Amino acid sequence: MPQQYTQHGSQARQQHEDTHADLQQAQAETHVDALDAVLDDIAGTLETNAQDYVNSFVQQGGE
Repeated sequence: MPQQYTQHGSQARQQHEDTHADLQQAQAETHVDALDAVLDDIAGTLETNAQDYVNSFVQQGGE
């Protein structure tokens, strides 16, 4: 009998680990998509007006 519980417990644990791994993969893909969108936006801005983009990060007059 104890062996049955051990087998069921390890199966449940494996299912939980598989589900957790799938969730992590989905979250990673979402983060990659979001990062790609930000990088595409930056690239588009740099293509159209790189000088204004750079100037927006430069401190002027002790700001």
